[in-house]
Amino acid sequence: MDIFGTVLTNGVTGGTFFLCTLVSIGIGFFIACIYNLRNHYSKSFLITLALLPAIVQMVIMLVNGNVGAGVAVAGAFSLVRFRSAAGSGQEITSIFLTMAVGLATGMGYLTIAVLFAAIIALVNLLLTVSRFGEAGPGRQILKITIPEGLDYEDVFTEILGRYTSRFSLQEVRTSSMGSLYKLTYEIFLRQEVSVREMIDELRTRNGNLEISCSRPVTQSDAL
Repeated sequence: MDIFGTVLTNGVTGGTFFLCTLVSIGIGFFIACIYNLRNHYSKSFLITLALLPAIVQMVIMLVNGNVGAGVAVAGAFSLVRFRSAAGSGQEITSIFLTMAVGLATGMGYLTIAVLFAAIIALVNLLLTVSRFGEAGPGRQILKITIPEGLDYEDVFTEILGRYTSRFSLQEVRTSSMGSLYKLTYEIFLRQEVSVREMIDELRTRNGNLEISCSRPVTQSDAL
């Protein structure tokens, strides 16, 4: 028998149903365990990942080529999107992976389901533990408060040019009824520079008002 073929050559029987269900649950637990390694999670979400492949598999077996049932199922699944909050990129990826596994097992392609889940889970884990997609070394967000009478366009150029490899002004906004400006720079610090010395020099230009320098923080990893 072709290991990449379907086990449902004779239709759904008691044996093939239990075999597909066990494989679906096993792969679901595997995906949940992989997600558990490097991500924040809740117990309910891990249970969802573990059981979703078996649920999707059952739906596919029930549809079994019935076009009308397939359209009805697609409409029912589309309602889930409007009853759930937007998730992170990792959550959405894991959910789509479990659904793909459920589709494969529901059609009887058990070997393909196992190999696909293992490959995607391994690549996902490698990308998660690597520095892929992270901010470059030395990247910082610099925020400087200045009085309204100070010309901000060139006043800090000389200082930032000595301490950074490159910088750009990202945002300018007013504060305290327009008496202050708040500048936001994206900077890339040179190696072995002192952030404290840079801030001390900037303070001499902005009248000793508030200055902050921090790593960029993303609001969410949502898609």
